[in-house]
Amino acid sequence: MRTIVTLFLAIVLFTSCNQYKKTPSGLAYKITKGDGKVKMKNGMFIKYHIEYKVPPKDSVFSSSFAHVPAFMLIDTSRPSKHNFTELILQCAIGDKIDFTMSVDTLQKLGMLQYNEIFHPRDMIKGRVEFLKAYNTQEEAIADRNKEIETELAREKKDVAAYTASKNIKTQSTESGALVEVQNAGDVTSKADTGKWVSVRYKGTLMKGNGLPFDTNMDPATPGKPLLVVHVGSVNTPNSVIPGLDQALRFFGKGGKGRVFIPAMAGYGDMGSPPVIPQYANLIFDFEVVDVASANPQAAPVMPQGAPNR
Repeated sequence: MRTIVTLFLAIVLFTSCNQYKKTPSGLAYKITKGDGKVKMKNGMFIKYHIEYKVPPKDSVFSSSFAHVPAFMLIDTSRPSKHNFTELILQCAIGDKIDFTMSVDTLQKLGMLQYNEIFHPRDMIKGRVEFLKAYNTQEEAIADRNKEIETELAREKKDVAAYTASKNIKTQSTESGALVEVQNAGDVTSKADTGKWVSVRYKGTLMKGNGLPFDTNMDPATPGKPLLVVHVGSVNTPNSVIPGLDQALRFFGKGGKGRVFIPAMAGYGDMGSPPVIPQYANLIFDFEVVDVASANPQAAPVMPQGAPNR
C-alpha cells in the first residue's frame, strides 16, 4: 500500500512540474530552470535562441537554433503582451521557456493579421533558451558580429561544396557568393557600380525542388517586365540582395551566368516568407539584357507649359 501511495505522489509531482501556466494575456508557458545564476534584470543585454512552429504539422516557421542567436535589450518600461518577454524577469541565463501563443489573441492585439500562414483558432508553439548576458551594448554587438561571421563561413562552405559536387567553375565575390560566368557579354559595357542593368532572372532554392520562387524567364508569362537594377545601390526600389548585385558586375550587355548565394548575402535570418525560408542559400540564373547610364524606367521629363500672360 505504501508503495502505491508513493508512486501516486510521484506521478502527481511530475505532472504538476510539467503543467503549463498562463500569463495575464493568456500565454501558456512552462519555464525549465537551468543552473545559471545571472538573473534577468531591466537594462540588461542578452543573447538567446528562439523558435516558432505553426500548424498544421508544427512545422518550423522561424528558428535561430543552429544559426545566429537573437539579441535584445530587456526593457520592461514597454510592457509586452502574449509573448515570452512577459516572463523574462522570472528567468536567469540558462533557463528555457516553452510557450503557446493564440493567433486570435495576437490578431486582436494588432500584432499580426490573418493570412495564408496564420489562421483563426491556430496556436503557435514557441521555445526560447537564454544563453548569455552582457555588461554593455558594445559587448553584445561584438558577439553578434562574431555569430554572423560564423554563420556566413558555414554557408560559404555549403555553397562551395554544392558547386564542387556539380563540377561548376566559379569566381568568388566580396559577399562570398560564387559566380559561374557562362558568357561575359560585352566587356566594354560592364555592369559597374552606378550603372542601370536590365535583367532576366530565375531564382531557386539551393535545397529545393528546382522550381523557381520568382522568375521573369518563364515562357508561360512572357509579358513579365525585366528587372532593372541600379548596381551598388542599397535599400532603394532598384536595389537587390548583395550576392546578386555583386554577381552582375562580372558581366556586360548580353552576358549570361549563374550565381550561388549564401543566405547571409541574400535574405538572411528573415527570409522572404512564404517562398524563401530563413537561412536559405539561393541560386539565380540570369541574363544581362542591357547596361545603361540612366534608369530606362524613369518617366520622361515633360516640357513646361507656356508662361501665363
